[in-house]
This record gives sequence, C-alpha cells and structure tokens, in this order.
Amino acid sequence: MKTIALVGNPNSGKTTIFNALTGANQHVGNWPGVTVEKKEGVLTFQKEKYRIVDLPGTYSLGAYSEDEMVARDFILIDQPDVVINVVDATNIERNLYLTTQLLEMGTKVIVALNMMDEAEGKKIRIDVEKLSKGLGIPVVPTIASKKNGIEKLIEKSIETINKKQSFQNKIRYGKEIEEQIEIVKELLDSLSLNTKYPYEWLALKLLENDSYIHEMIRNGAESKILGRVQESIDQVAATMMEPELIIVDKRYEFIRHVVKESVKKPNEEVVTKSDRIDKILTHKWLGLPIFALIMLIVYQLTFTIGQDLFGEMVAGGMEVLGEKVALLLINANAPELLVAFISDGLFGGVGAVLEFVPLIMVMYFFIGILEDSGYMARAAYVMDRIMRSLGLHGKTFISMLVGVGCNVPGIMATRTLDSKKDRMIAMLINPFISCGARLPIYLVFIAAFFPKHGGLVLFSLYVFGFLIALLMGKIFSKTLFKGETSYFIMELPPYRMPTIKGILLHMWDKVSSFLKRAGTVIFTVVTILWVLSVLPYGVEPHSSASILGRIGSFIAPIFKPAGFGTWQASVGLFAGIVAKEAVVATLGMVYAGVEEGPGLIMAIQEAFTPLTAVSFMVMTLLYTPCAAVIGTIRRETNSRKWAIFTALYTFLVGWIAAVLIFQVGRFFGLS
Repeated sequence: MKTIALVGNPNSGKTTIFNALTGANQHVGNWPGVTVEKKEGVLTFQKEKYRIVDLPGTYSLGAYSEDEMVARDFILIDQPDVVINVVDATNIERNLYLTTQLLEMGTKVIVALNMMDEAEGKKIRIDVEKLSKGLGIPVVPTIASKKNGIEKLIEKSIETINKKQSFQNKIRYGKEIEEQIEIVKELLDSLSLNTKYPYEWLALKLLENDSYIHEMIRNGAESKILGRVQESIDQVAATMMEPELIIVDKRYEFIRHVVKESVKKPNEEVVTKSDRIDKILTHKWLGLPIFALIMLIVYQLTFTIGQDLFGEMVAGGMEVLGEKVALLLINANAPELLVAFISDGLFGGVGAVLEFVPLIMVMYFFIGILEDSGYMARAAYVMDRIMRSLGLHGKTFISMLVGVGCNVPGIMATRTLDSKKDRMIAMLINPFISCGARLPIYLVFIAAFFPKHGGLVLFSLYVFGFLIALLMGKIFSKTLFKGETSYFIMELPPYRMPTIKGILLHMWDKVSSFLKRAGTVIFTVVTILWVLSVLPYGVEPHSSASILGRIGSFIAPIFKPAGFGTWQASVGLFAGIVAKEAVVATLGMVYAGVEEGPGLIMAIQEAFTPLTAVSFMVMTLLYTPCAAVIGTIRRETNSRKWAIFTALYTFLVGWIAAVLIFQVGRFFGLS
C-alpha cells in the first residue's frame, strides 16, 4: 500500500484535509518508542487503497521537540511515497519555511494551498502556476472545509507517486556554503556512515549545527567528521557569518523571491470579520469573563441535554438489561457466583460508568465546536497575560486545554515548551486539570445532590482545578524551578464554520477512548475488586468483613477528617489511582447489594451529605492522578523521582482541600 504523509503548520487545516481524505477510516495510536500521537487512515480512490499518515503539526523540521523529530524521521527514514504539505494561503510566507525544509530533503512534495476562500476575503491574489514554478513542485489550491480541490489533490498525489524522479531543491545557499556541503557530503560518503539519512541533507544539517545530528555523529565515534565540519563552519564564519544564519537567511530569501513573483497583497490590510470579532472576544478586560461564560454554558448544556434527554434513558436501559441477563442466567442454572458477578460487578460496576457516556458525548460535541471554530486558540491568547503574571509560559494553558480531554496527552503537549523549567512546571500541574475520566464521578454526585444546578457545579469544579494548578505553578516557579519566563508567540487562525463531520470525529475519538478503557482497564479493576468483595467464602458479599472491606476499613481513617471515612468511599478512591472511571465503577459495585434494588444515586444519597459530596468531588478532582498519567510523567521526565513526587504531592493537595471544605462547612453548620 502506497503511503501519503500530511505535514503542515498548526492551524493550517491539515486535520480537516486528513478527515476529508480518510473519512471514518482512521485510527489513533502512538509512534513506536515515543508517546507522540500518531494518526493514520485509509484513502480508497479508484479501487486502490492508500495509507494516509497525519504527521504532528509543526512550524519547522528542526530538533527542538519530539513532534519535529517524529515528522522529519518519518519523511527521511520511512520515506512516504509523497508528502502533502498543507499551507495556509492567508499566511503563506510563514508556512513556506516548512516547505523549504521539505525541499531540502529531496522527497516528493505537493503543496495543498488551503483556505483559498479566506485569502480571497483578505484580497490576497495568488498565481498558483507561478507559485508552483517558483517552488519547483506541484501546488493544488484547496478549501478543505468545503472539500473543494480535494479530488484534484488526490489525483495530483497519485500522479506524483507514479513519477520516478524526486523534485530538485531550488534553494541556493551561496558558493561558500554549497562548496562546504559538497566537501562534508563526500567525507560522509567515503566513510560509509551507518545512517538512514541522505548524505546531502546530513551535510546541510551538520553545517547548520543541528544538535541532534551532531550528537548522533558523536555517539557513532566519527570524530573525524565533526572535526572537518567544524573546520568548514570556521572557514565560512571567518569571511562571512555563522553558516547556520546564512542557511536560514537563504531560505527566507528564496521564500521572498517566490512570494514576490506569485502573490499580490492589498496595500492596506483588510479588516476581516475575524478581526472585528476578536476586538470583543480577545479584549483585555472582557476576554476572560466571556471565556468563562462560554464554558459555563457548555457545562450547563452538557448536564441539561446529556442527563435530562439521554442519561435517564440509558440508565433505565442498563437496569432493564441487567435484570434480563441475570434472569436468563438463573433460568439456565448458572452458578450463583456468576450471576452475582454479572449483576453486581458487570452491570453494577462497569454499567455505572457507561450510563454517563451520553453526557461525555455532549460535552465533547460542544468542545469540538469551540475548537473547530478557532475559539480555543483565542482562549489561549486571552490566558497568556494571566499565565505570565504567575511566572508560567502561555503555552502551558494549551497543554491544560488538552488535559481537559485526558491528562496524558496534556502532559505530552508540554513538549512544545522549549524551556525545561516551563515544561517541568506544566507537567507537574496538569493533573489538576479535570479530565474526561473524572466526569462520571461528578455527574453521579451532582445527580444525587445538585440536579438543579448541575452546570454551575460542574463549571465550578473545572475552575477550581484550574485555579489550584495556577497556584501550584506559581509556587513551583518561585521555589523548585526559578528562572526567566519565556515569551509566547501564537498565530490566531481565522474563525471558521465548524463541520458536522469534523465535530463528530472529534467527539468519537474521545468517546471511543473512554469506551475502550471501560472495556479493558475498568473491567479488569472491577473484576479484581469484586473477587475481593466476596472473599473469604461465607462472609456477606460487599460487606466490611470481606477482604475488600478490610482494605477499605484500613484506609478509611485517612479520609475521616474530610467527612467520607467509609470503607466504600476509601476503596473507590483507591481504585481511582488505576483509572479515575473506576471510582464510579467501584462505588456501583460495592453499593449494588444495599437494600432492595436501589440505584447508585439512591445509595450515594444515603451514604453522603451535600457537604461530604462536595469534599469527595474535590478530592477526586485533585488527588493522585491515574497510573497512566504517572507513567507518562515518568517517561517524559526520565525520572522516577518526579513521578513519585507527583503522586504524593497531588494526594496531599487533594486531601488538604477536601478536609478544609468539610471542616469549614461543618463549622458554618452546613453538615
């Protein structure tokens, strides 16, 4: 199967093109050996299938982040049959820098000149033929959101795949640099260096002082190469300037020449609809309240639509299904333990989690609208001033936004931060951002005690977690990680009308991940805990006399100052360290045998009060993140110390917050 790779700057419309090419035929995983997200799909065109690989969005192909390394290694080592470089037509100069680096690799490249309608709206006129001639590669104009030009892009990609020759790099670096590139290339060739990288590209990167390539050569004990490279660098620097600066300057010189010949812009910049909207939504004083109001509306709609329209229907369906399955097993003379496991463990535990899938779908549907419209980029811009005032990098907020879906990719998103100080702080505070896995916990307690104010309570929990993250970030920036705060530069994409397909794909990506965890991790946890809850034989199942009950009773005194010192609540929190969804699953299981047929919500109403419910929700918001998050921090920092530190300090923060809420509330007579 032929491979087509997609690469482009963030906000260039690359994901929209990927969705247009692959439709529902896509899956998400991780690249081998790293935790960067990998998206792949299949394109079927004229009865032929093509593998589509969506490379991480990046501004360049240097060695500054793992995303950049993944993208350039895939192009150079895996050698896709063609690379589609998605370029934003409204910001062509900036986007073409990545194009120049692709040209240097000697691979087959096609430019998808996207957002042509928005370029026309800004009165930017682009002569596509002249642009193609200047770059020396095919250029296809597209409007991905409307699927305009997609078929032509596919046809041109297949045509390019079938061509035997690669495209030639038309960038000229000057006589001195090109002579040194040839010298280093011949040296690499004579030594038969053990590398998968092309020698000409390798020579260019060595002269450019690429840290990763230098380290790779150094580890290969090829000191002769590095010595000769340094001679070349010194020779050029003595008569001109550092080769690295010359190479970068020549790339931009090439871009300026191509753009001058093919792009015409109006003398005065056109004020677009996006510009007018941004005067309000990114206003110095109004931007933050507007963002807060929008998120409050999202959470209110999540609870209203998800719970009132679908939640009760799914819950009722799960209850009826559980009863029918149990009756079927009883009629088939199935062992009593099996019936109990299916009824209490499977439907009482895992089923309790699945009841909240509709609410999760609704929330990610609305978040998908905000992301696809371009508003979330504005939210990051609005928050930048606050982040910097607390000694945090503006990009930290982007990793926080990603963490709303799941803290694991949220922590991985910190790779875009260049400073080690900024990245460490961003990783350590990300677990306080409430992820989708905690949502079922909030929803079951809100349904039990605060059904009329569900959206407000949900919004308050997310805001509280965010404020705690900022507070800890400030503390860390003044204690563990002192140093200068770097600046945040971000391009705001124009507002776009979200597509239903894009939103549904975004929603399904999150929900399918949730369902997979419910069917694997949570099922495993519930099974183990259910076995512990019925042993030793002879004790009453799900009682404090069981092994599980004894474990919970041993842990319970820790949480007594927070108001929920029962063995059931303690076991639920303990299970949550494996996966946060397991908290609800465990509570659903251990409360399954309480009285005659009460649902989980009724059981919680008997075991908690509104005050202890709040303290419990705050504890689950802040305490030790799940094992996957701890493991990710371990890999990202390459240190067990920081993983253990995160597990312990977050537990302490969660416990202190829960205790304070309960004790202060009780002092004012709220218990």
